[in-house]
Amino acid sequence: MTTYRLRNARTGAVVADAVGRAGNPISRGVGLLGRKAVAPGEGLWIGGCNAVHTLGMRATIDLVFLDRDGRVLKIETGVAPGRLAVSCRGAKTVVELGAGSRAGSDVAVGDRLSLE
Repeated sequence: MTTYRLRNARTGAVVADAVGRAGNPISRGVGLLGRKAVAPGEGLWIGGCNAVHTLGMRATIDLVFLDRDGRVLKIETGVAPGRLAVSCRGAKTVVELGAGSRAGSDVAVGDRLSLE
C-alpha cells in the first residue's frame, strides 16, 4: 500500500508520516483491524464514510472526521478497542491514526488536512 504524509494546511505541520488510503469497500471495511499496534505517525484515510467501529481491534486509535473539503469536523482521541460506533454527522472521510498522534495537539476543528 502506498503511504502519504498527512499535513495540516493551517500550520504546515505533518500530522502523520505514513498514512495509507482505503479507497475500495474491502480496504474501508478492514481498516486497521488485525494490527497489534499502530504507531502515532501511522494511519489510514478512509474515504466515503462518516463512522467507524473498533470491534476486533487490538490497538487504541485517534480519529479525525473530515468534510468533503478536508476540513476537520470532529477529533476523537484514545478510542479504545471494542467500540460499536464512533460517528460524525456530515463527515465524508475518517482518518484513523495511532493513539498519541499529533491530531490531539496540532489539529483543531476547522483545520484543513490533506494527503501528499
